[in-house]
Amino acid sequence: MKLLRLLLITCLFTRIAFGQTAPTTSLSDIKQTFKKLNVLGSVLYVAAHPDDENTRLLAYLALERHYRTGYLSLTRGDGGQNLIGNEQGELLGLTRTQELLAARRMDGAEQFFTRANDFGFSKNPEETLKIWDREKILGDVVWVIRNFKPDVIICRFPTTGEGGHGHHTTSAILAQEAFAAAADPKRFPEQLQYVQPWQAKRLLWNTFNFGSTNTTSANQFKLDAGSYNPALGKSYGEIAAESRSNHRTQGFGTARQRGEATEYFKTILGDAPQTDLMDGVNTTWSRVKGGEDIATHLGIISKNFDDDAPEKSVPALIQLRARIEKVPDTYWRNQKLQALDNLITTCAGLWFESYATEPTYALGDSINIQAQVINRYSNRVKLSSVEVQHQSLHFADPGQVIPANQLQTFRLKAYADKISQPYWLAAPHGIGMYTLPNNQIAGNPENSDQLKVTYIFIIEGRPIRLERRLMFKYVDPARGELYQPIEIAPPVTANMENKDYVYSTRQPQTIQIKLKSFVNGSGTISLKPIAGWQISPANVPFTNKHKDEEWTAEFKVSPAAGTPFETRTAEAIVTVNGQQYSMGLQRIRYEHIPNITLFPPAQAKLINLDLKTAGKKIGYLPGAGDLVPDALRQIGYEVHILTESEIMNSDLSVYDAIVTGVRAYNVDQRLVVEQPKLMAYVKNGGNLVVQYNNFAGLVVPQIGPYPFQVVNQRVTDENAQVTITNPQSPLLNYPNKITQADFEGWIQERGLYFVTNIAPEYQTLFEMNDPGEAPNKGSLITTNYGKGRFTYTSLDFFRELPAGIPGAYRLFVNLLSMKK
Repeated sequence: MKLLRLLLITCLFTRIAFGQTAPTTSLSDIKQTFKKLNVLGSVLYVAAHPDDENTRLLAYLALERHYRTGYLSLTRGDGGQNLIGNEQGELLGLTRTQELLAARRMDGAEQFFTRANDFGFSKNPEETLKIWDREKILGDVVWVIRNFKPDVIICRFPTTGEGGHGHHTTSAILAQEAFAAAADPKRFPEQLQYVQPWQAKRLLWNTFNFGSTNTTSANQFKLDAGSYNPALGKSYGEIAAESRSNHRTQGFGTARQRGEATEYFKTILGDAPQTDLMDGVNTTWSRVKGGEDIATHLGIISKNFDDDAPEKSVPALIQLRARIEKVPDTYWRNQKLQALDNLITTCAGLWFESYATEPTYALGDSINIQAQVINRYSNRVKLSSVEVQHQSLHFADPGQVIPANQLQTFRLKAYADKISQPYWLAAPHGIGMYTLPNNQIAGNPENSDQLKVTYIFIIEGRPIRLERRLMFKYVDPARGELYQPIEIAPPVTANMENKDYVYSTRQPQTIQIKLKSFVNGSGTISLKPIAGWQISPANVPFTNKHKDEEWTAEFKVSPAAGTPFETRTAEAIVTVNGQQYSMGLQRIRYEHIPNITLFPPAQAKLINLDLKTAGKKIGYLPGAGDLVPDALRQIGYEVHILTESEIMNSDLSVYDAIVTGVRAYNVDQRLVVEQPKLMAYVKNGGNLVVQYNNFAGLVVPQIGPYPFQVVNQRVTDENAQVTITNPQSPLLNYPNKITQADFEGWIQERGLYFVTNIAPEYQTLFEMNDPGEAPNKGSLITTNYGKGRFTYTSLDFFRELPAGIPGAYRLFVNLLSMKK
């Protein structure tokens, strides 16, 4: 049946669904598109982070009301924690970018960002705007508004602080400022060579009831976003859960919600809605000149649509296209032509895609491309040309007929002209913002210059131009046919074995560099000279390396006599064909998102510090997103990842210390069983160090031998004054003398989820606080228990150690060291 064949034809939407270049669709999608073509309205949702968005409302607006719907997240979520892997910082931001795009593919909205970097938790907007450049981030928000042209803007948070996080409040402040600035030609006038000023009708706050904070009220404007869409077979609560569950790095798997779901709104700026979100906004075709005629013809085509013969609608859709081409409003003309072209090719039975024959290419390589086309219904569609970069396959006028239901394959070549580096990571950046190559690229979730293949079809005598992103297609024996982004790499990449090399003596260390070639060739690898450091040899040549070959080079590096205690950067330089490259290779792989590849600087830190260690063997219970074991190995510890069997059945006294990873008592359910063994280890003379846990969802009622309470308190200022309150504590004196200087240079924050209601058996060591707050002593507590010692710390060693902070190393070593 044609209805069954229809399930396999190309997608109506311009977004590329993960896992394919020509996404499948269904009859319900065609009918949804007919409805969306008849609506000329747009809504932009604004918040601060991945997961802040209201996915139920986005799904309702995009799929029920058929508005063009977007989510502007000021950041990419770089500053959070990772519950499924070890990525932190910008790597986590890359992962969460793709999680957001996966969410949007489910709820039908579009995704945008500013250049703001999520630098971690912020308690107020004043702190946030000290770190972000207010004018540049505001300019990005204005740029997105002027391009997207929303009729209504909706904030997730208010300007008055009920959202808790300083980024949340700042997102509302900037949205409010941008509401006016986007309409003012005197604000960001440099944008006006590309866009026009835009005045949205209203700015609303989507009020909420989160835990103990209820900002909704009966007199607010409200709508029911929990309705059921029979065409999709789901309610918007169910779609929202599927969307939100893509935020796996945050552990936001969500149950599907069914039934009535009231959303509340408070008007911030503009006219308040009375009966409808779009009160006062014309969302019909009468909004544009000539639109009434278009609406009439669209209604006739939709009414006469034959489920069993979609191709019968193609001639009328082509005539409709000619009418839309005459619409003087360029914004809505382009939006609707794009959607209509996809609908025409879908109804015509066209499926087409482009894929590369290899997953990875070196800069300068020729890329072999397979372009495939099939017309499932008839031979009435012709192919005029297939184009990529500057190469075209042209067919004699009026084009080559595509035989009915016969797959046609065309071969092209492209040139790997640009390394596939995420645009916001192409240049060094500061703590608050990414560095963009130009302001016009702001807002884009991904690189806009990814390789695409353009197809020009002749349908009913009219040319239709469409694009397909170039992907790599392969077959996995377990998962079947898969698509992934292609990689364009430098000729040779160089990865340092470690991110940090810690020196406590002048003893040389071996820096091993793993090289991978993406070409056949020869060259040299060297370390850039560093004043005060000895590097041997000067360079290491390599010859006749083959594509995909991997090998290692080694350098002996040591500080010279008199080199001060400081941190320097070692940079690897690869020379190939007279060109120098200094790029590593980083790949992030999760099944729920596309593969991520980037080429970070080929660098490592050389940390020359006054560090003494005691003990040797560490047992480690992993937590969530934890790189601490690697940091400990770098300074000479033998770190063994403990299994449940080892905890329950082996002699734990062989370990000089046992450490639990961050949030271990949140994510490891087996700690309920293992906890008595850990307490017995301490009582018998062991040293247990527990890193921070979230106060919500602890798997045991009491983590330590005596009571304390984990609470949502933190010190977010990484430069906050630290007062040492117990200078005689062994933890501050053995084997390293800890002073105020050891808290210099910390990153992102001091600590999080401090403890309170501390039993008198514990000793506290520090007091610290953010500006305007009372001193907090809950960052680290310790006690002797039996013959051993128990320490709980909320200090964020999981960030500081991978970042190579000298004082963090010295203090953490002390926590691990206990005089026998």
